[in-house]
Amino acid sequence: MVSLSKSTKLGELLDAYPFLVDFLPSISPKYQRLKNSVLRRTMSSRATLERIAEMGEMSVEDLIAAIQAEVAKQTGDPKEARKEALKGILRDLHEGVDLEILRQRFAELVKDVSASEIAEIEQSLIDEGLPEEEVKRLCDVHVDVFRHSLDEQEVPRPPDGHPVHTLMVENRASENIMAEIEAIIGEPSTLGGHMGELGALVERLGEIEKHYLRKENQLFPRLEAKGMSGPSQVMWAIHDDIRAVLKKANAQIKEGAVGVAGTLDELIVTIRDMIYKEENILFPMSMEAFTTEDWLRVKEGEEEIGYAWIEPLVDWSSEIEGAVQVEAVFPTGKVELDVGRLTHEQINLVLTHLPIDMTYVDEDDKVAYYSQGKERVFPRSPGIIGRAVDKCHPPKSVHVVEKIVESFKSGERDVASFWIDLSGRLVQIRYFAVRDGEGSYRGTLEVSQDVTDIKGLEGERRLLDWE
Repeated sequence: MVSLSKSTKLGELLDAYPFLVDFLPSISPKYQRLKNSVLRRTMSSRATLERIAEMGEMSVEDLIAAIQAEVAKQTGDPKEARKEALKGILRDLHEGVDLEILRQRFAELVKDVSASEIAEIEQSLIDEGLPEEEVKRLCDVHVDVFRHSLDEQEVPRPPDGHPVHTLMVENRASENIMAEIEAIIGEPSTLGGHMGELGALVERLGEIEKHYLRKENQLFPRLEAKGMSGPSQVMWAIHDDIRAVLKKANAQIKEGAVGVAGTLDELIVTIRDMIYKEENILFPMSMEAFTTEDWLRVKEGEEEIGYAWIEPLVDWSSEIEGAVQVEAVFPTGKVELDVGRLTHEQINLVLTHLPIDMTYVDEDDKVAYYSQGKERVFPRSPGIIGRAVDKCHPPKSVHVVEKIVESFKSGERDVASFWIDLSGRLVQIRYFAVRDGEGSYRGTLEVSQDVTDIKGLEGERRLLDWE
């Protein structure tokens, strides 16, 4: 179905729906001229619906609404027509059409849009070439336009211990912390005397990182498996925005900066907007799309990442009929290596005792393995196994990963190295091309290591010093 917006060309529309030649004169006598085949051919390649609306002395919103209703009637696919109507609204948002006009158009055209439909529309826009960064930029506006319809939908009520229930309980906890912060910054005259208390509250609020990490590593991979990568990538980008504002707020509090109240206002608004998007779009969409098996996979690995402020009081997965808690079972016998022989269990033990984080991405760009050492540098969970590597990184940095992998595949490079400051520790991140004996590319190995103490080494130590 053709996506309708003010910039849609007449020719594109009539090629798809020839019946509109007879329909348009019924809504305005001015369109009787379009029955002239010569005039119609002349206008088809140049005239947009905005121009056609002017010709018919009507608003482009009314014209689009009438066309959409007729297309739905003639094609017998009202859901698809509604989807295209929504896409047209979003395209016009992108082109700068007044928000109030689009709210009215939405009220006339689509009165009961679901969270899943919004997600499908955003995914369609991305698939058709609208960059994810643009979808992110418009995300708040999308929600504003659809808010009335979303507010009328029932909020998910999953059982205690269910991954969505846990995320929603965390949302309530974050709201309590934000209310305490607001009470302090709401009194500018006494703000300076409460910096210590404010710092402690912002540090507590920073635990929201675990909330976002569980979404990114457990929930988003299942969405991607259902063909819905757009919403998760947009949300991940907003997570990163929140992380950046949290970091800025912490720095300002330590410095006693006068702008901290404004930064915290921005932080609270962004987190509350994310809560709204989660509970009115992400969670309902996921509850509709996921099977019980999907939710068990989401649940698996949650404890490895951890929870923000709370611990689930109920083991929901144990209540599911047929759910089995799977423990690692290692085959008997030994694996012949280039040098030596080890059992599967020994291989696993060696890998988990290395003082580094390792993640292996296979030649198909899918995450195949990560090590589970005692002191992880970056959180990982089973949800990423089998996930495309470009979905395992935030949108703002995924192009770097793609460039590294492409240079490894082409043989141009074999190593890429970075180092960052992570909570006061120096962390080195290295990527190595994995090649077989013939030199063919077989994947990429990511190795992360806290090198703070290594960097500080001086002189020699030749004697055992355990004192």
